[in-house]
Amino acid sequence: MSRPTDAADGTTQTDPVADERLQIRAAVAKFLLMGFLALLVVGTPVVFWIRAAAERHALDSAVVLTQRVADLAIRPLVNEALLAGDPVALAALDHALEPWRKDAAVLRIKVWSADGRVVYSDLRSLVGQRFDLPEWGRALLAGGPGTASLESQQDLENEHESASGDLVEVYVSSAAADGTRLIFEAYYDDGPVRDEQQAVLYSMIPPVLLSLAALQLAQLPPAVQLARRIQYHQAARNRLLKRAVEASELERRRIARDLHDEVIQDLSGLGYAIESEELHGPPEQRSVLGGARKILQQSVRALRAITSELYPPDLEQLGLKTALERLVEPLQERGLTVRLLIPGDGPLDRGSSALLYRVAREALSNCAKHSGATAVMLSLRTDPHGSEISISDNGTGFDKTQGSPEGHLGLRILKDTIQEAGGALEILSVPGAGTTVTARLVSRLGSIH
Repeated sequence: MSRPTDAADGTTQTDPVADERLQIRAAVAKFLLMGFLALLVVGTPVVFWIRAAAERHALDSAVVLTQRVADLAIRPLVNEALLAGDPVALAALDHALEPWRKDAAVLRIKVWSADGRVVYSDLRSLVGQRFDLPEWGRALLAGGPGTASLESQQDLENEHESASGDLVEVYVSSAAADGTRLIFEAYYDDGPVRDEQQAVLYSMIPPVLLSLAALQLAQLPPAVQLARRIQYHQAARNRLLKRAVEASELERRRIARDLHDEVIQDLSGLGYAIESEELHGPPEQRSVLGGARKILQQSVRALRAITSELYPPDLEQLGLKTALERLVEPLQERGLTVRLLIPGDGPLDRGSSALLYRVAREALSNCAKHSGATAVMLSLRTDPHGSEISISDNGTGFDKTQGSPEGHLGLRILKDTIQEAGGALEILSVPGAGTTVTARLVSRLGSIH
């Protein structure tokens, strides 16, 4: 963003058009970033869901295939000889299952009887062995649906498959010709299941991501319009704030001018008249006139002080640093130790300088009148991001839970004004530990005042 330098006063001016474009770009970039994060948040569980669904589909397909083989290839060959372990019957079943084993990547086949005995296996050493049937085995024998799982096989009856890693284990049931219920078990290589998972995943992810990206892009034009609308209303609010601050300053100047040109002048003239009457009037009235003159003089001094507060120095001519230095002089004359940490005048606009000056004036006034402090520190900091002024004292402080004490009404009004300008005013105070008033203004105030 370009910030051309004003040759007249050396201050840096902000290009409102560049600022607006920068803010809109920042809003759009934030919108796109949040959309990308939302895409990740939504897309990640979708990917896992698709992967799980693909695995479930592959396992269901394995159940269907195994059930078909059990009904069509194995069931017709189950007879008394096979159940008795006859080698010829076992060889016949081997021959019938050989094509299926080659095509379906079957690693192991077992046929179980209802009492947990292995009546057939492609591994002959298992034939005749007996194992306890788990609960799902009894459910299958009762006509329940087949089951499939993808996991490492570590059970006692899987000692020959435990070294093969993850396998697809399928259990189905069927009945022999004589009605005997049998359990058919098959172990498949997990490769086809993984391949189907990847195929389904790769086929589903692109349309899902493209749909989400299209939705994000479709929302981009309304987001840009919304950012511009917000920028427009922000600019309008800033213009209103500028006018409010200017109107406040004009009204303060008008009141100060009226007090100085009319009320104070009239009271001063009245004071001279009373003083003349005191000198030339009857002796018995001199004491009364003298007392009235003193009261009148005190009132004039008070009005002059009010006028000075209402009509601050010309900040554009003096600069904020010089104005603040003059502001603390009365405190130093009263014996307060004042420490100033003020750099050279930075590129502050008139509106920001006026607000910071008003904060300092109000805080120092409260410090002098209410805090009982003996030392005050005023610091001012400016940078490209904004400006900050802080006033700290070692006075009595107050309890913030009890609300601001009398005398802090001006700071509360200033707090509302600064918040409307997009800044912040903070008052920190602890009984017996002093008070710190800090006001922060963001740099965008430079384009609205």
